[in-house]
This record gives sequence, C-alpha cells and structure tokens, in this order.
Amino acid sequence: MTVTGIAKPLHGGQRTVASQLAMYLFILGPFLALVAAIPLTWGWGVGWVDLALGAAFYVVTCLGVTVGFHRYFTHRAFKAGRGMRIALAIAGSMALQGPILHWVADHRRHHAFSDRDGDPHSPWAFGTSPIALARGFWHAHMGWIFDRKLTNQERFAPDLLADNDIRRVHRQFGLWTAVTMFAPAVLGGLITWSWWGAVTAFFWAGLVRVSFLHHVTWSVNSICHMIGSRPFVARDHSANFWPLAILSMGESWHNLHHADPTCARHGVHRGQIDISARLIWLFERFGWVTDVRWPTPRRLAQLSARSG
Repeated sequence: MTVTGIAKPLHGGQRTVASQLAMYLFILGPFLALVAAIPLTWGWGVGWVDLALGAAFYVVTCLGVTVGFHRYFTHRAFKAGRGMRIALAIAGSMALQGPILHWVADHRRHHAFSDRDGDPHSPWAFGTSPIALARGFWHAHMGWIFDRKLTNQERFAPDLLADNDIRRVHRQFGLWTAVTMFAPAVLGGLITWSWWGAVTAFFWAGLVRVSFLHHVTWSVNSICHMIGSRPFVARDHSANFWPLAILSMGESWHNLHHADPTCARHGVHRGQIDISARLIWLFERFGWVTDVRWPTPRRLAQLSARSG
C-alpha cells in the first residue's frame, strides 16, 4: 500500500525489446525442438546418455520450480537457510520459466485474483462458451507469457526485492540459462567422448527437456483450472488432475493448493503421489529446512467440500 492507502498497480513496467525477443527465443526454440523430437526419434533414435541426462536435469529443474519458486519463495511453506535458499533459486532459474522475481510476482498475483479479473493466466478470462474456453485454454497455457507488461514486483514480491541474494540470482538469469542449456552438452560429450554425443545431449537434455517441462508446468495453469476433481473448498476453479501428478512432482493436486496455499503438501489423500512434498520431508529430516507447514487432519476436515 502507498502512503495514501491506494494499492500499488498490478503492472510495473514492461519487458524491453531485447528481453521480449529473448523470451520468444527461449519459449519457441525449445518448443520447436520438442515438435521435431517425434520424427527424429523415429529417424535415428535417442541414446541412453541423452535420456539419463534429460531425466536428471528435468528432475532437478522441475523440483527447483515446485519446491523452490513455488512452495518456498511464493508461499513460504517452510523456512530455509541462506545456502538452501540460493540453491533453490538457482535450480528454479534453470527451468527457464523466467527470472525468480518475475515468476514469484506473477504467481502471487495469480492467487490474489485466481480466475477473476487481474489473474494473469485464468482459462476463464473470456467466458464459458466453447470458443471462449478454447481461447482461454491457449491464454492460460502459454498465451499470457507473450504479454510484455510485467507484474509489479514492489506490490507482489517486496520481500524478495529486499533480499540481496535473490536479486543477484535474478540478475544472473542469463548465466543460469547458459548453464541449463550447455551443461548437458558438455556432459554428453565427455561421457561419450564425441562431438555427436554433445550435440544429441544438447538437443534432448537441453532443448527438448526445457520445452517438455514448460508444458507440464503450464498445464497446471490451464488444465488444472478447467477439469478434474475438487474435494476441497476453494474460491476458484482449481482442480486435481491425476495424470500430471508424477511429471509435475505433485503440483497437479491443485485443488488443495488453492484451498490452503501455504501448505507444503498438495497431494494429501491415499495414492496422491507428491514428490515435492517428499523432498521437503527429506530436507526437514536432514535439518536443512524448518517450520514446515504440513497439513493436519483438522485443517483438511475444515477445508473438505463434503463438510460444507
């Protein structure tokens, strides 16, 4: 709030032309590689080194987003020391979903206005007709990303703006972009001791992996606000979509998350695999994180749609 009591605006400037072009490059470039992956797989296949590197970088960067950017930095589901905080910020940055301050501000704004006017990526923004929902799906999935206007960080992420370490990681986004794209190529070349191994690792564990993770994350924004089960009371259309549970590391148990955003576990019912919550549990066991906000039976009963 300002001194006059008027809320700060939703937007805080816009991307520069260079930043906008770079965003197009790192969204559309990996996407084209993902599209090309299907015929290329049939043509000359993919090696075990490519698959292993792709899986390893996928797990690290996906958890960097789900545990780091999302459950920790955005919602403060637990507390972490400086080393863990920086490590999570770097791992999340390597998912290439934007610098940390942009990501957190966007997501906090999403929760503040979920599925209402002001939400940056609601699939319900254009109405409920079939055509409107098709347009809304595109907007929620990836169309919103191409808007040059930036969410106001002073309004939605003032705590991170005050953190020198996080501001530094934010400024280093270009560095972590280079690391996440070229480290697989270096490792692939060294493991196979060939230039071709470096090329294929760059393609599969770099480009294809980044784009695949993009679409898994974006599916939580789109699909998980359109279809699925809603066992908990939330003020929006958030839903659980089980087919994405493992690939999203538990993020697709989206209904409880919107009913109780600061909860460290999203999948709380029997059979709901939540890999992100399990990692947080391991961090807690090792003493690397503290004050984890775990769900309690009483809290879940209060939030249950059946109790309402």
